[in-house]
Amino acid sequence: MLKGIPNILSPELLKVLMEMGHGDTLMIGDGNYPHASNSKDCVLTRMDGHGVVEILDAILTLMPLDTYVDAPVTLMELTPSDVGKIECPIWDEIKAVVEKHQPGTKSSHMERFAFYEKAKKSYCIVATGETAVYANVLLQKGVVK
Repeated sequence: MLKGIPNILSPELLKVLMEMGHGDTLMIGDGNYPHASNSKDCVLTRMDGHGVVEILDAILTLMPLDTYVDAPVTLMELTPSDVGKIECPIWDEIKAVVEKHQPGTKSSHMERFAFYEKAKKSYCIVATGETAVYANVLLQKGVVK
């Protein structure tokens, strides 16, 4: 055991966070996200049984977000067929956690298939047991100052 490290973070994920450099991305995906098929060229870390918000909160305790880009946090936007039919209150929870750790950080939304392509190029994809839909988030790592 170590002090100051959220106990939700596995040794594997801690290793990944340490390996990542400035500008590398990490994707936290909900339970519906195609983790295995989209992580063929990156590290896949499983955190089944945990939700996106609690994992995000733990990660941002240790990892700075990139201040050299306009929006280091990217959420998957609703597909046109879901607009007006699906609510995504988890987006507000995600933004609140980001604000808690790095006030003033902006986020953006990206079309589903463009999001998949960007996630495939991530350093790591974190698979969760999150049941909320569209609870997928890309984080761009910043610099420790």
